[in-house]
Amino acid sequence: MNNVKLFENKRIRAQWDAEQDEWFYSVVDICGALSESPNPRNYWNMLKRRLKDEGSELYTDCVRLKLNAEDGKMRETDVLNTEGILRLIQSIPSPKAEPFKLWLAQVGNDRLNEIADPEKAIVRGADYYRAKGYPEGWINQRLQTIEMRKELTDEWKARGIEQERDYAILTNEMTRAWSGLTVGQYKSYKGLKKENLRDNMTNLELALNMVAEVTTTAISKSREPKTFNESKQAAKEGGLVAKNTRADMEKRIGKSVISPLNAGTKNLLEVKVEKKDKNNERK
Repeated sequence: MNNVKLFENKRIRAQWDAEQDEWFYSVVDICGALSESPNPRNYWNMLKRRLKDEGSELYTDCVRLKLNAEDGKMRETDVLNTEGILRLIQSIPSPKAEPFKLWLAQVGNDRLNEIADPEKAIVRGADYYRAKGYPEGWINQRLQTIEMRKELTDEWKARGIEQERDYAILTNEMTRAWSGLTVGQYKSYKGLKKENLRDNMTNLELALNMVAEVTTTAISKSREPKTFNESKQAAKEGGLVAKNTRADMEKRIGKSVISPLNAGTKNLLEVKVEKKDKNNERK
């Protein structure tokens, strides 16, 4: 699920709570979008003090969740649900208030529709990548990897793994096993910083990463690991299966699958492997 929403090109961080069946939004981002303050964090701190002095319940309704910060790290930040945000809007004098209310209603409606019909989420994802200029073949491959990734994270959750840090460790173990690179090294090789690595992989890289994730999921379901180290071993073995697939693939196409290409050249991410002339192979 996309945890970054856009309102008039303003970045709004959000997190979906499946148990409460609602979105939680970053208050600082909302303040920045509506007040256009050069320092939305200071704006929120002053507004928070005023709300507290006024005895507003909104101040106590704020909860703190870890959201992805500008430096790429997960940091705790104040968040409110949709009802809280609508109340917050009343405290921020802004001509953008009414459009923001309509935006919130649309975001919530889209999510509820996707819960009722998951195919809508897939279509929305395809439209998102298409709008960014990715080729159709790559988009189809990427959407498959999203589904496989979700099955893997669901399996990890079933094994009691819930922390983002632990997901990162397991993903790193699996990625290094098949590619020979940690996630950080892989991103550096592609010239990336905060960008999503999968959004910058070629379709061949995506296919191998998907083999690693599907295999890891199958191994975990078969063994039902009880400890984190056992899950880490399953991730490593899943990656090794993809490594063997990679070796066979590279032998047949005659070059490394690990590519420095990134989304800066989206049209090149869809690698089309040409079939070798059988007559030449016999010579």
